[in-house]
Amino acid sequence: MAKKEHISETPATQFLRRQGALFTEHPYTYEEHGGTSVSARELGVDEHQVVKTLVMQDESAKPLIVLMHGDCKVSTKNLARQIGCKSVEPCKPEVAQRHSGFMVGGTSPFGTKKVMPVYVEQGILLLPKIYINGGRRGYLVGIVPDLLATLLKAKAVNCALDD
Repeated sequence: MAKKEHISETPATQFLRRQGALFTEHPYTYEEHGGTSVSARELGVDEHQVVKTLVMQDESAKPLIVLMHGDCKVSTKNLARQIGCKSVEPCKPEVAQRHSGFMVGGTSPFGTKKVMPVYVEQGILLLPKIYINGGRRGYLVGIVPDLLATLLKAKAVNCALDD
């Protein structure tokens, strides 16, 4: 039997295991500021299937998570309109880390320190499989997108802008 590369647990994988969720593990060589194009290249998958976890905040500084295709940007104006806020903006890295408990570049929507509302770009839910951060830089997990709705109560939104 081939020895599998050992991957230490993260709060995200602990959460997924506690929920009985099926996932595949995909470590890769992390590149600073490489983003989803690097992880997609390293995993040999379409960047559209790699999902970014973005910690944002509304006009009252209440945090929220937006899950977006790796090859798209978030229209904060469209997002704010759809979720009934005046405005939405990305959190500063140190604020995002405080809310999520994860380092920027390794943020997962699973097992966050603070429970936050989760919004998912609707196209992500139509994909057969997605790759999303597993709670550490250079580590994605492969899941079926239905888990976002069942485990995170993620609400579908339409706020993607092509990158």
